[in-house]
Amino acid sequence: MAPTRDPRRPFGRVLTAMVTPFRPDGALDLDAAGKLASDLVDGGNDGLIINGTTGESPTTSDEEKDQLVRAVLEAVGDRAYVVAGVGSNDTRHTIESARAAQRAGAHGLLVVTPYYNKPPQDGLLAHFRSVADATDLPVLLYDIPGRTGVPIETDTLLRLAEHPRIVANKDAKGDLFAAARVMAASGLAYYSGDDALNLPLLAVGAVGMVSVVGHLVSSRLREMALAYETGDVGRARDLNAELLPVVVAIMTRTQGAIAVKAALEEQGRAGGGALRLPLVPMGEPARVRLRADLAAAGVPGFAA
Repeated sequence: MAPTRDPRRPFGRVLTAMVTPFRPDGALDLDAAGKLASDLVDGGNDGLIINGTTGESPTTSDEEKDQLVRAVLEAVGDRAYVVAGVGSNDTRHTIESARAAQRAGAHGLLVVTPYYNKPPQDGLLAHFRSVADATDLPVLLYDIPGRTGVPIETDTLLRLAEHPRIVANKDAKGDLFAAARVMAASGLAYYSGDDALNLPLLAVGAVGMVSVVGHLVSSRLREMALAYETGDVGRARDLNAELLPVVVAIMTRTQGAIAVKAALEEQGRAGGGALRLPLVPMGEPARVRLRADLAAAGVPGFAA
């Protein structure tokens, strides 16, 4: 059974876009996935995004995606939202993935803008509405034009917000004014999808964040969000400043999954280690900088 849903923040306040653990031979490691999911929820996450980009979804099969959702649900599904990434650049395939996620028991769907084929806005409307119509699950849109090549424009988001199952947007557009406009004119719940903008997006009305650095500092992200919500803006700003080295380490020096898996491996936690090509493990020179950045932010397991 899923946690009780708050309409203001339909997937909770802090979610981590979880990496997908692999064994050294490249096979899926479902035991490690369950352990990592439990670790993340124990550490302060209200929910987890499974099979997102940080989960190396471009290199996992439909069967593996289904297995991951089921394994994470078994581990934490009674105390955290489990949101399945189902988006692709093929509407038919996305609908099939959405229905499979519902059969597996997922609590919601993350649906990214179709990438590479660069559809017009009318195509985006038709795509997202078709996916939302295909299941009974709430939909979290994912607007990340830096990866997809196409933004979900403001007018399109406002029209999508009229759909009863399109309830939220994971915003990685980097346009605070556009985000504020949509929030002011609709009931669409906004989640920061860019760790560098977590606090700025909270300041214009976001209800939470879908984080990559949450693998390491989810409890501090929660503290920052709660401080802002309760009016302690100074404390929120201080926490944001303390977390900047973590964002630098994980989100600016290499691809996020590479950096997270290196950090988890350094900490001896489940989920570190192997990646699938074209991603490659972090080398030692980069790890030296990673350790220094995370130590500067006081991340456990990294000496100051």
